[in-house]
Amino acid sequence: MAPSTRASDPGIPGPADQIQVRGARLHNLRDVDVDLPRDALVAVTGVSGSGKSSLAFGTVHGEAQRRYLDSVAPFARRLIHAAVDPQVRDVRGLPPTVALEQGRGGGMSSRSTVGTVTTAGSTLRMLWSRCGTYPDGVDPMDSDHFSTNTAVGACPGCGGLGVRHVPTEASMVPDPSLSIAEGAVAAWPGAWLGKNYRDIVATLGHDVDLPWRDLPRETRDWILFTDEQPVVTVVPTRDPERIQRPYQGTFSSASRYVLRTLAETRSATQRHRALRSVETRPCEVCGGRRLRPDALAVTWAGLAVDEASATAVSDLLALMRSRLGQLPDGGGTASTEAERVLLEDLVGRLGLMADLGLGHLAIGRPVSTVSSGELQRLRLATALRSGLFGVVYVLDEPSAGLHPQDTERLLALLRELVSAGNTVLVVEHDMAVVQRCDWVVDVGPGAGAGGGRVLWSGPLPGLRTVAGSVTADYLDRPVHVEEVRAAGGPRPGSGRLSLTGLSRHTVRGVDLDLPLGALTVVTGISGSGKTSLLDAVHDVVGAELARVEDEAAPEGDDEEEAPEGPATGRVEGSGDGIPTRVVRITQRPIGRSPRSTLATYTGLWDHVRRLYAATDEARERGFGAGRFSFNTAAGRCPTCQGEGSVSVELLFLPGTWSTCPDCGGDRFGPQTLQVRWPAPDGRLLTVADLLRLTVSEALVVLADLPPARRALAALEALGLGYLALGQPATELSGGEAQRIKLATELQKERRAPTLYVMDEPTSGLHPADVHRLLAQLHALVDAGHTVVLAEHDPAAVATADHVVELGPGAGDEGGRVIGAGEPARS
Repeated sequence: MAPSTRASDPGIPGPADQIQVRGARLHNLRDVDVDLPRDALVAVTGVSGSGKSSLAFGTVHGEAQRRYLDSVAPFARRLIHAAVDPQVRDVRGLPPTVALEQGRGGGMSSRSTVGTVTTAGSTLRMLWSRCGTYPDGVDPMDSDHFSTNTAVGACPGCGGLGVRHVPTEASMVPDPSLSIAEGAVAAWPGAWLGKNYRDIVATLGHDVDLPWRDLPRETRDWILFTDEQPVVTVVPTRDPERIQRPYQGTFSSASRYVLRTLAETRSATQRHRALRSVETRPCEVCGGRRLRPDALAVTWAGLAVDEASATAVSDLLALMRSRLGQLPDGGGTASTEAERVLLEDLVGRLGLMADLGLGHLAIGRPVSTVSSGELQRLRLATALRSGLFGVVYVLDEPSAGLHPQDTERLLALLRELVSAGNTVLVVEHDMAVVQRCDWVVDVGPGAGAGGGRVLWSGPLPGLRTVAGSVTADYLDRPVHVEEVRAAGGPRPGSGRLSLTGLSRHTVRGVDLDLPLGALTVVTGISGSGKTSLLDAVHDVVGAELARVEDEAAPEGDDEEEAPEGPATGRVEGSGDGIPTRVVRITQRPIGRSPRSTLATYTGLWDHVRRLYAATDEARERGFGAGRFSFNTAAGRCPTCQGEGSVSVELLFLPGTWSTCPDCGGDRFGPQTLQVRWPAPDGRLLTVADLLRLTVSEALVVLADLPPARRALAALEALGLGYLALGQPATELSGGEAQRIKLATELQKERRAPTLYVMDEPTSGLHPADVHRLLAQLHALVDAGHTVVLAEHDPAAVATADHVVELGPGAGDEGGRVIGAGEPARS
């Protein structure tokens, strides 16, 4: 990456009413010049991948970050995460910025809650500490005693978790008719380690071929629960043609392995598997309430602190407003004044949350269970409460996940920020929001190399006249139903999937009738239970089929994290198209390492590697397909370990990442890069050259390789042609990750009838990209599959075959089916 150059002193202020960007060229931006008004609500729009975020976050916010870091002492700078070089020649008139992105970001753990993000949790604990009613003989406690994350507050029995994971014989050996050799001890891991434990048991003289239930009780208990870890010499049983070498094996009982996995693993997949081998019970000490008894004995308004933390924000807000109204206006005791100050702060914070459509959440709800859109609005509520002025707020799709009625409240609060003397810059696709902004910047016309230009910057009416603007086509007609909807209108369905008694979180005992071979949209206001319902459908159908997809992940892939919390219900299918598998496609990342890429996740790189291994040069050198992977030591660059960049630690400056000095960002070793493949266009391409191609470019180059062509065509059809094959998974947005997962499904041939469950797949997509996505989802249905979406997008609802509306409210007021049928009748 070339260093930034600035023609003029960036410290010279620009016009008081403008932010002037000159020469922005981050990522695909083409030396962009643009003027943005201050003290206004500004929308930045354009198709996915056009460069909107590069302009708003990478350039405007990035430059503000850079200037702030330049003003910080070098020693302090090393403690602050280094900003990306904004790659801009000059920015004038730029105030400080605050960025509120969709990502979950750092600084949050599995114990982070809604109260953590908004700081309402600490104020709530202080209220109980200072103003709570204490039992006789109990001394006042500080706020730490009311926290499950402190040693003085957390229940000693469960460490503040509220549950205990108990391995039992039934949970670890679900089928006692199997022998140990047949995998009776399901709690042990798969692959080599599981076989190692079985070989050790056989070496110790136990019968591994006898059904588990016929083994002596003392043998079963020892295998499952012993703390002993004997080391024995194992002579493994292998295929006759394989070398058999003895080795020293250390035994671990099934319960010991499971509990160690739960305590130490960072893999969501391993944790989910381990949880299947335990019984999760409420803690006997605290009864699942997570705090010590002395803290739980303190009440305010008749509630213990854990009860208040579990109460919906809207209900807690009403209680606190009522109490605040009962306090004397002045002259009260010190305790009364403290209560007034704390309540005023809480009412202000909770009131903003309610205004942002978050009244259904509870202060104690884990952050891991809220959507990205809800999390961003929580951060927005915190920003509104801060009272800053003269700031530029940069927001990423603030309307994501919002029902239209909640969007109105969001717009009102954004206007409050502007009225307070701030500038609000929103990267936005919702045309209802774009039309209400003071200024619109349209970036395009296409994605990737086809974008990166500002097509329009000014008041909305002028955008309608801009030739080549895709956004202009959707301003007055955001729903192009006739271009997407299946011929002949809604499909009646080839059969029915009847689900009864679905329960998860706020969804309790719901009956649902889904048409098979159709596209169903589940809609409703924010917090009405859409995601919970979809999770219940996925879990219950998967359990009934007993065939939830568990295929080996492609190279570099991280599996989907299973949703938290149990789901219950029953399912019965009738008619044609009954699914034999169920697939849940979410916006979770497709990988957590730069070595996980679009090419590796979709599996197309396996075919490319074989292509290179078949070249004359590779054969002469004895290189197999594994040589052309940056996940293997033989093929990748040893300096950067296949990541293309290295971490640089500086003595008094913050650490940063720099292009690998040995491979120059190619990620492969020098010998691997000496092998070149003759492309159809005459070029000789190394594997690094091929990874730099975009999907659209690779579709032409690899046209004669059918498996790769299918994968690339699926990605292109979903509007991802601008992504490079080697794009690290860590740089993909949630929407891009979800569409890559969908493309991976679309490329498969001869798929059995499948139920696809997707949560807001249109989130973060321009209306033009929404239509491309919906066309592919309808193609899935035409191929005999069933698709169920949770959605707010009008185009998705209008083009559905069947619509289910949840409500009538949010949280405990929702979770019920209040309407179902074809779109015209819903």
